[in-house]
Amino acid sequence: MQSNGKMIRKKDLNIWQKSYIPEILKGVRQTIAEMFKPKFTYSYPEEHFKPNSSFRGRPVLVKENEVERCVACGLCSRVCPALAIEVQASETPLEKERYPIVFEINMVRCIFCGFCEEVCPEEAIVMSNEYELVFSNQEEAVFGKDRLLKSTEELRDRLEFLRQNR
Repeated sequence: MQSNGKMIRKKDLNIWQKSYIPEILKGVRQTIAEMFKPKFTYSYPEEHFKPNSSFRGRPVLVKENEVERCVACGLCSRVCPALAIEVQASETPLEKERYPIVFEINMVRCIFCGFCEEVCPEEAIVMSNEYELVFSNQEEAVFGKDRLLKSTEELRDRLEFLRQNR
């Protein structure tokens, strides 16, 4: 609203609110309340954090009945913002036409965004609940199919979470 070239607000702040003291006191109150809440600390490595099914750990490939679900469409590698995924396709005699002859994820580059999981039409790549990644050199950080493939039984919680929330 304008009146004579001046902006008129519906509700102006009073002097107390302009000093920001109420907001500072709210922040102090929140800090003190957090200080007295019960703490939780894990004695790692003896005690491990158990993530829930919505947790996005390292990406893995799903294999069902000892056959990988991936059809090497390459959508995951195209959508990856960190360019961490490499897929090379080959023909297969099975009912699906293609499979990845090479599927590699560079875990140093991976930012665990979950875009690959969202774009996959076959639910072939999902974010697991694994969060411990240790490498002594760059070559160890490149995971091939041998380190990526996990059975549907191992990933049952995550796959059910995805089906419920899509």
